[in-house]
Amino acid sequence: MADRPPYPGIPRWVKVSGILAIVLILLVVVLLVTGAGGDHGPGRHSGGGGSTPTTSIPARTP
Repeated sequence: MADRPPYPGIPRWVKVSGILAIVLILLVVVLLVTGAGGDHGPGRHSGGGGSTPTTSIPARTP
């Protein structure tokens, strides 16, 4: 029997995908730590002040 050539290793697409994932994760971490992303979060979309929205539906009484 002929000897098989040694396994060539990890495919290129796996290496590239892994490197891109690591770079994106590091970018997100740097943005979160430095605060360079701005004032983001749930309070930004609540209409100011982060107060609880009121409803016009009356409470149900037994």
